[in-house]
Amino acid sequence: MYEVYLERAAERDLRKLPAETFHRIIPRIRALAETPRPPGCRKLTGSDSDWRIRIGEYRVIYEIDDAEKTVRIFRVRHRQEAYR
Repeated sequence: MYEVYLERAAERDLRKLPAETFHRIIPRIRALAETPRPPGCRKLTGSDSDWRIRIGEYRVIYEIDDAEKTVRIFRVRHRQEAYR
């Protein structure tokens, strides 16, 4: 089981989301503790440890540290803004 940590920017992103979207994203973030590489996740180009999951129009950008068994969530952004 992995520990999931939210960076301050990700917390801010979550607070700005509409309630319906927030309640759809939170269970998927919690599930990363058991399966940090769920079906459909993608490794980000140019990074060894950064990944993303797609939840509708939103993207969760995160890093997996297998040695420490941690998942750090960096951002939760709309797909138009996620990779800027």
